[in-house]
Amino acid sequence: MSTPIDLNALKNRQMASWASGDYAVIGTTLQIVGELLAEACDLRCDERVLDVAAGNGNATLAAARRGCQVTSTDYVAALLERGEDRARAEHLEVTFQVADAEALPFEDASFDVVLSTFGVMFTPDQPKAAAELARVCRPGGRIGLANWTPEGFVGQMFKTLGRHMPPPAGALPPSLWGSEAHLQSLFDERAASIDVTRRLFNFRYRSAAHFIDTFRNWYGPIHKAFTVLPAEDALALESDLTELLHRMNRAGETSLVVPSEYLEVVITRR
Repeated sequence: MSTPIDLNALKNRQMASWASGDYAVIGTTLQIVGELLAEACDLRCDERVLDVAAGNGNATLAAARRGCQVTSTDYVAALLERGEDRARAEHLEVTFQVADAEALPFEDASFDVVLSTFGVMFTPDQPKAAAELARVCRPGGRIGLANWTPEGFVGQMFKTLGRHMPPPAGALPPSLWGSEAHLQSLFDERAASIDVTRRLFNFRYRSAAHFIDTFRNWYGPIHKAFTVLPAEDALALESDLTELLHRMNRAGETSLVVPSEYLEVVITRR
């Protein structure tokens, strides 16, 4: 009989990972995803919008630019501070609040729209997180998500990482949120409709070495892996990431452009 997974221990491990490095360096490059999601959700001025696992605030800023009343949440306070700096620079009014995506500190049906870009998909207890998104969204409201797919580059990057730093037995892969069937299982009873669009985000760097150096320094899970792996294992991880990047690069030998597939999801709350 298998031992049940300790979800709290996994959450603490993930929190330490995302708090390491500085995700804002990477997150800022993904701003277009938040803008596209805001349009897909057809945000309206004065709507109440919650950004869950907001990181440094891409979807937060996109919603605030459209005149929404935005609350931005994450369980890593330092990332919210980066989002607050960005909002202040644009003279946007946003409420920032530390919060766990699996236990949101808001009343039922508090928001017209609930957003998450590449955030809530990393929660350890996926059904609980999905239930929380639905709980705080009003009936007829929208839940907008951007989730990396298992087949896309980021999904493959985490699969590569998992070969070198295996997750706890029984942990669900975050990339499951990029599967339409899994989304149906998470939200079916709570959704009037689930609309999915497959999109590509292009990672643009000088070379595979430039990408790895950037992620090694700033992207929490990769930063953490290179910090804790013995030198020989770190070299093996670097080699596998280099092979993946070369295989998926569409820019030839002169640069690095790696398309990464994600699902743009708009769920209408039942």
